[in-house]
Amino acid sequence: MTQRKGEKTTISIQEHMAIDVCPGPIQPIKQISDYFPRYPRGLPPTAPPALSRTGSLRSTSTSQKSEGPATDPKQDEDDLDQAFGATALVASKKEEEPDVEGYDSDDSTTLGTLDFSLLYDQENNALHCTINKAKLPIPRYKKGLKPMDHNGLSDPYVKLHLLPGASKANKLRTKTLRNTLNPVWSETLTYYGITDEDMVRKTLRISVCDEDKFRHNEFIGETRIPLKKLKPNQTKNFSNCLEKQLPIDKTDDKSLEERGRIMISLKYSSQKCGLVVGIIRCAHLAAMDANGFSDPYVKTYLKPDENKKSKHKTAVKKKTLNPEFNEEFFYEIKYADLSKKTLEVTVWDYDIGKSNDFIGGLSLGINANGERLKHWFDCLKNKDKKIERWHTLTNELPGSGYND
Repeated sequence: MTQRKGEKTTISIQEHMAIDVCPGPIQPIKQISDYFPRYPRGLPPTAPPALSRTGSLRSTSTSQKSEGPATDPKQDEDDLDQAFGATALVASKKEEEPDVEGYDSDDSTTLGTLDFSLLYDQENNALHCTINKAKLPIPRYKKGLKPMDHNGLSDPYVKLHLLPGASKANKLRTKTLRNTLNPVWSETLTYYGITDEDMVRKTLRISVCDEDKFRHNEFIGETRIPLKKLKPNQTKNFSNCLEKQLPIDKTDDKSLEERGRIMISLKYSSQKCGLVVGIIRCAHLAAMDANGFSDPYVKTYLKPDENKKSKHKTAVKKKTLNPEFNEEFFYEIKYADLSKKTLEVTVWDYDIGKSNDFIGGLSLGINANGERLKHWFDCLKNKDKKIERWHTLTNELPGSGYND
């Protein structure tokens, strides 16, 4: 192709593509990471020369041009690497330093602490649990812990659970405190019907949880106290670190599962010539309804009952496993005939539209044994004196009192 004088040189697209695909040595393209080298830990890098991007490098490249083509073409790249390497060294040191705020030497300390006290009232068969305060951790995302709320706070409450046993009857909980990591409850929760046997074999599980209105409540931490560590009528203070959730042993003897307990008072009134039976309260009843509760009431019979007029029944308490009745029934009977009688007590769950569910029962009289027999004899020996006792409900009861 001829070119006229003064005309610009033009290259066709075919010639342009031919130039691009022309075979030749392919030079590797430097990556951005090449300008930020990482030095092996423990080996200090050689100190780079004090170079300025506007001065030294530019003068070096100028001197190389004056020397001619014999100069190493990689020298510019090495100097550039050294210049950026000084900045990369400072950044790498910052990365190697541990984050003090996100590090804890003991995982259990990150769950917080709980201050509480326990008192076993042996005379009244009650266990008083006073929940004082807690100190909860700030959620640590780097530790992999579940954050409580989006604002970095919690809505904590404390839940009590007597082990062994998995029913809602032996679970108590405090009120919920909003938006705090340092909650102060100063709240006392009480278990009734606690015997000396329970103090030997049961364990109190105390859990701290975060309440969530729209999702499942979050578990924060727990601590467990064997009740055998407590001395009767002596308050013991605790300040325990919360631990991760431990599995509940389901291999416990099934015979230890109870239907609940009932507190009964007996008194023979010589003035009225009759037996006064008091149904005071129940505790830890078995849940019979789908909602995890029961609607309990109590029935009593004095047998043998030839006229079938000895049946008495308390009021129904809705949706509870620890009802308080405080009702008394009177049976007109001669004192001499009490030794031939048996008092049958049954607890039922009231249902609408179907037969009521039997929860548990017991018998007091000369044919009973253990604490039941002792309670009956104490009533006979002490006229005009009210004798109160806690009794364990069983799932079997002879006689017609079993049928509602």
